[in-house]
Amino acid sequence: MLNLATIFFSSFMVAFSGAIMPGPLLTVTISESVRRGSHAGPMLILGHGLLEIVLIMALIAGLAPFLSRTDVFIGVSLAGGILLLGMACSMLKNLPKMHLNFAVKSEKKNNLIAAGILFSLANPYWLIWWASIGLGYITHSLQLGLPGVLSFFCGHILADLAWYAVVSTVVSKGRRFCSDRAYRWVIGVCAVFLLIFAGYFLYSGVIPFIRPTA
Repeated sequence: MLNLATIFFSSFMVAFSGAIMPGPLLTVTISESVRRGSHAGPMLILGHGLLEIVLIMALIAGLAPFLSRTDVFIGVSLAGGILLLGMACSMLKNLPKMHLNFAVKSEKKNNLIAAGILFSLANPYWLIWWASIGLGYITHSLQLGLPGVLSFFCGHILADLAWYAVVSTVVSKGRRFCSDRAYRWVIGVCAVFLLIFAGYFLYSGVIPFIRPTA
């Protein structure tokens, strides 16, 4: 039977299953948590959540067919790949001179929120998920009106927040045992993962031109 509790818990479980999968946002959360502390994950998810609120409103207004278009997927894949490639190259370029800095400045919070938005947009499969699975959840939730949609979103975003808060806290607590060399290794590994994601997204954007559908 469809009710608010069912919507909330099913939304939480589906979102949590997706949150624990490696992706650009998780990679950035790890690297930023080493530098800025345990607040990095929640701040990134704040930006991620604000973007998802806007997207939910757009989907309800009828944006789903547009997001499902092949040319939109190609554009998002290429743009996301370029963004991740630039980020990874910048991290690798600055790697030799990176040092641990435990002084966290409050003005950097806005940057983390913006990063949460940018790295969500950089993943084309995030849009595809919302245009398919997400839209299906919204459609069912709308049967209970606005409370249904709110229950769906609360379950969804709390799953993201729970996982990324745990990751951020675990990573940041290890900073006291982390030397500059180990720190550079962490950043280097994150940069490599971003390069892999960038290559995959660029490949996803180019492959329709190499293998056009009949």
